[in-house]
Amino acid sequence: MLIAAKLEEVLAAKAVKALIDEAILTPKPGLVDADNSGAHADMSLEHMLTSAYALEETFREIASISYLHPVNQELREKIAAIGRQGEQTMLSATNGVNTHKGAIWALGLLVSAKATNPEEQNPIKILETAGRIASYQDRYRPTSYTHGQAVKKKYPVMGAEEEAQLGFPHIRHASLPALINARTLGKTEDAARIDALLSLMATVDDTCILHRGDWADLVEIKSMANEFLEYGGFATEPGRDIFQYLSAYCKSKRLSPGGSADLLAATMFLVS
Repeated sequence: MLIAAKLEEVLAAKAVKALIDEAILTPKPGLVDADNSGAHADMSLEHMLTSAYALEETFREIASISYLHPVNQELREKIAAIGRQGEQTMLSATNGVNTHKGAIWALGLLVSAKATNPEEQNPIKILETAGRIASYQDRYRPTSYTHGQAVKKKYPVMGAEEEAQLGFPHIRHASLPALINARTLGKTEDAARIDALLSLMATVDDTCILHRGDWADLVEIKSMANEFLEYGGFATEPGRDIFQYLSAYCKSKRLSPGGSADLLAATMFLVS
């Protein structure tokens, strides 16, 4: 077993690497990548990378607090407090741009889950532990109204909180199998990660999309993402054509699948 200090370093580095790998993965529909800023007018790759590096200490603190800690409400509230401070660190580093709020939530839970039982290697078990942590009440949670809450009031969808409490079902049933299957088929790592991202976009009721768009936009994006996968992804001309349509659709309507991007980073954290 890794000693506590070394474990903190390893888990924080893995979380930051997952954020960086997600950011530089190119091309991505509607998302910041190495080519452009997608649907974002206020965000760049530099913002994403600066934010990722700034969050290393946040993940280190979460790992430290969580090391061999029982999964209970106390742990939930301790890491939530660190996460909220991490959000302020992020905003300070990016001059107020919200680059990684959802990723702090998802990756913070996974870092915590792994630190509570450092010997656990099974990604599904780690996801289940993260779900147990997320299911405890945070009595000190701010009462501010978020974009995700506004979307859930309008549409019958599951937000980031419910996704986590259920043990990240879209990672378990979509992105993780897609990533592993693509690797098994011999696809490049970038192509495998794109398959994982599109598997999420095809299945997640992404509140980031619904915040800027509407239900018809979500249905259209999910449909195109599913078609991309059914046609074999970048390996086929129809797959490449659909990807271009999807990217153009997201950019023209300023729709960003940010929730799917957060879950992709979490997926890469688990199997890097």
